[in-house]
Amino acid sequence: MAAFVGLFRRELRLALRQGGEVGLVLGFFVLAVVLFPFAIGPEPELLRRIGAGILWVAALLAAVLSLDRLFAADHADGGLDLIALSALPLEVAVLAKCAAHWATTGLPLTLLSPALALFVDLDAAAIPVLALGLLIGTPALSLLGAIVAALTLGARRPGVLSSLLVLPLYLPPLIFGTAAVLGQISGGGVRVHLLLLGAVTLAAVPLAPLATAAALREALD
Repeated sequence: MAAFVGLFRRELRLALRQGGEVGLVLGFFVLAVVLFPFAIGPEPELLRRIGAGILWVAALLAAVLSLDRLFAADHADGGLDLIALSALPLEVAVLAKCAAHWATTGLPLTLLSPALALFVDLDAAAIPVLALGLLIGTPALSLLGAIVAALTLGARRPGVLSSLLVLPLYLPPLIFGTAAVLGQISGGGVRVHLLLLGAVTLAAVPLAPLATAAALREALD
């Protein structure tokens, strides 16, 4: 447990020290959401209907931008080899890195979402559901993204390849997260959609580190 916490704190310090990458992700999220009202024009009803989808899609794309920093730097400087050779199981190390990635990406996106919901004229009653859905679903984005980041490690153009591979994996969180907000707006209920979103995250917690560790071992061989 001490090794897990130590690796988590190390990743957190590195991300905060190199604040430009975190700022890039948050800046992209903000700009992507703010630009939509200008593109759609003075159609508040249309904007209100698609607002949840706009926020979720922007969050997914922002998360994709940050996948490279999960393993690329450690792979380049040999740190990943040391992690793999340490007493800490590689699967647990992956979980620690994913937790730090979520803390510096998914959590800030979730905290920003209520303010940005005002730009898309989202119903006030749906804003807590949006934030709760992102809080539940964004850990899955980090975990699923880690699989793709490990698979594309060492590729010539990992950014493009990661985007093509990870976006299909992000469809379930997108569908359930958006459906929860729309359910709140239409009165159809949100509980089922949030439970399904939570199930995706809970399934990813044990399975994604196993798949990621296997891909990392293959890349290191």
